[in-house]
Amino acid sequence: MINIYDTTICALSTAQGKGAVAVIRVSGKDAVNIVDLIFKPAKGNNLKSTSSGRVRFGTLYSGENILDEVLVTIFRSPRSYTGEDMVEISCHGSYYIQQEILMLLLSNGARLAKPGEFSQRAFLNGKMDLAQAEAVADLIASETKASHRVAIEQMKGGFSKELSVMRASLVEIVSLMELELDFSEEDVEFASRDQLKELVVSVENHVGTLIDSFKLGNVIKNGIPVAIAGATNTGKSTLLNAFLDEERAIVSEIHGTTRDFIEGFVNIEGVGYRFIDTAGIRETQEKIEIIGIERSFEKIRSSPIVILVLDAERETLFSYGIEQLVSIVNLALQKVVIVLNKTDLSKSESSIEKDQNIKRLLEQINFLCKEHNLKTEAVIPISAKERAGLDEIKEVLFRSQKVEANHSYSTLVTNVRHYEALKDTKSALARVKDGLGTSLPTDLIAQDIREALYHIGEIVGEINTEEILGNIFSKFCIGK
Repeated sequence: MINIYDTTICALSTAQGKGAVAVIRVSGKDAVNIVDLIFKPAKGNNLKSTSSGRVRFGTLYSGENILDEVLVTIFRSPRSYTGEDMVEISCHGSYYIQQEILMLLLSNGARLAKPGEFSQRAFLNGKMDLAQAEAVADLIASETKASHRVAIEQMKGGFSKELSVMRASLVEIVSLMELELDFSEEDVEFASRDQLKELVVSVENHVGTLIDSFKLGNVIKNGIPVAIAGATNTGKSTLLNAFLDEERAIVSEIHGTTRDFIEGFVNIEGVGYRFIDTAGIRETQEKIEIIGIERSFEKIRSSPIVILVLDAERETLFSYGIEQLVSIVNLALQKVVIVLNKTDLSKSESSIEKDQNIKRLLEQINFLCKEHNLKTEAVIPISAKERAGLDEIKEVLFRSQKVEANHSYSTLVTNVRHYEALKDTKSALARVKDGLGTSLPTDLIAQDIREALYHIGEIVGEINTEEILGNIFSKFCIGK
């Protein structure tokens, strides 16, 4: 074990605020000694003689005054999360008690941990590689079953094992080339270039598969973007509020109320969807509204799913709304759901006439879609205000992503840093493959393989800088 730090750190590991129980972590070479200064076990000897994995019940003292009755768990190096001596204090969840315990630890030689410092020490002490450490942060941030499963697989080392296999193959190739260079005067070939090229192609294809998985991995981690588009005052903001079950967006009868896009996250059957309420599309000379509409176009173009909202009370705008959407989206890559909103406001006198009117409007929408070659996932009549038809929309959204949701989670790339490193790896391997097919000198080919090894090493942390580590772990919560 590498002892990176001489200091002992402490932090609250449970959420800030009042609760039934709180957990405070202490890690470092003096962790046990510092806690022992303020803790008196109910039975037995002091903490210094306590073995790893033991839980002790006792009392915390602030001077002569009792602060709280707590449970103290001891983790001895290297059998702890950080790889150092570590203590966890489980106390009552009073904010006052939490702060007093932290102040006692600080006054006895500990310091407050920085964001992610516990996980950073675990990485530096060899308890996990960098990809696994980042998966810890993803696990904490996971809001759906899908993102949780991806983070668990990566934290267990599934992604790291795949990288290790690829790295071993590249090390084998570069080793054979180095031998050839050492015996260049004897003109010895330790492996034919065709065999080496076959190995390189195999690794390159594997890297390509991981790169391709980023599109799915990213949306599972951050949610599948779903843009809510349409003309002004069709009920887009009302629909967003209905999905989120809260008044996130301002709703008004005034056209152009939404000037910029508003986002909200919804969990549907274990898959996250990031709904984006965009500014209403219409002809305008108002500069701020024009900027909002341009930003809306960007969001609509970048969303794999688009919900077009049409107003049942303004059927004259159906054709305009569909024409605008067709001009914006890429129909080969994006999926479209059309919802006919405000069906509760039909002016028909009877329920039968109301149903007939809705049926007529749906037929008109389907006709316009065929006319503009717009293939939709569904056309659904709804009332966003009454929250009618939301389940049908959610079912269509989940069904449209069902194949992706059942993907093998152990091979998904979810991190932009990993994605960029893999692209650099593939570029280096492409040069190796080209070099093996020509008369390029062996030492130049070996250099490209070393570059590929470098980029793979960046992912798991075998190659790192203080700047990279600082950027990664600063995004963790304090106490982890």
